[in-house]
Amino acid sequence: MGIFSRLAQLIRSNINDLISKSEDPEKMLNQVVLDMNNQLVEAKKQVAASIADEKRLAKQAEQEQANASEWERRAMMALRAGNEDLAREALNRKKEHDTLAATFKDQWQKQKDAVEKLKNALRMLNDKIEEAKRKKNVLVARKKRAEAQNAIQATMSGLKDQSAFETFDRMSQKIDQLEAEAEAGEELAEEYTGDTLASQFSKLEKKAGADDELEALKRKMGLAPGEAPKAKEEVVARVEAPAAEKKAATKESEQDELAAALEEMEAEQEREQKKMGR
Repeated sequence: MGIFSRLAQLIRSNINDLISKSEDPEKMLNQVVLDMNNQLVEAKKQVAASIADEKRLAKQAEQEQANASEWERRAMMALRAGNEDLAREALNRKKEHDTLAATFKDQWQKQKDAVEKLKNALRMLNDKIEEAKRKKNVLVARKKRAEAQNAIQATMSGLKDQSAFETFDRMSQKIDQLEAEAEAGEELAEEYTGDTLASQFSKLEKKAGADDELEALKRKMGLAPGEAPKAKEEVVARVEAPAAEKKAATKESEQDELAAALEEMEAEQEREQKKMGR
């Protein structure tokens, strides 16, 4: 193989590879559908022209048949006039028109059959184009879904890279270090600036205040030394108070029932005395 042949083959292979890489399925499908629509338009024009030829042949056959009928009428008119020679010539002319009429009729029938075939082919082409459009929409949807999946996979692959998480951890440690340094600086500033003695008394006052609050909470809960019996008595009193109140209520209810019974007995005695007095 010569150097020029190898060079031409290399150029063709590179061009084909470049074309393959630059092909966009969606754009290619749109172009194919557009080309098919253009072919459909041209096919419709051809079918329309064939239909026009069919109609023209039908009209010519009808015209030649009419001409033959006219020459036959003329031959009959010549015979009535007693001119057989003229009638013979009219019949010859009629024969010519009959032949042409038969020829046009035969051509018209053939054209009619061809037009029917073209119409069927046109319908099939239109159905194929509609099917191609539907397939195109499906293929475009599949292409977009594949692109979305590739984008998601690329994102997930990027997230699997440990360097990103290591960067987060390293930055978190740096921030913790900065916060610790800031707190240490603040503590040192409070410790070694201003009046040291005043700072110590301030800490002591804070501690004393906390101790006072703790003692107050213990007394409130009855946990302070020397107050436990009192708290216990209060608890016992709170427990026994409802029982005493219940007992007193029961006793008062019994007294009410007894008083009602006595009143009823006295009323009964009064009624008996009234009956005896009568």
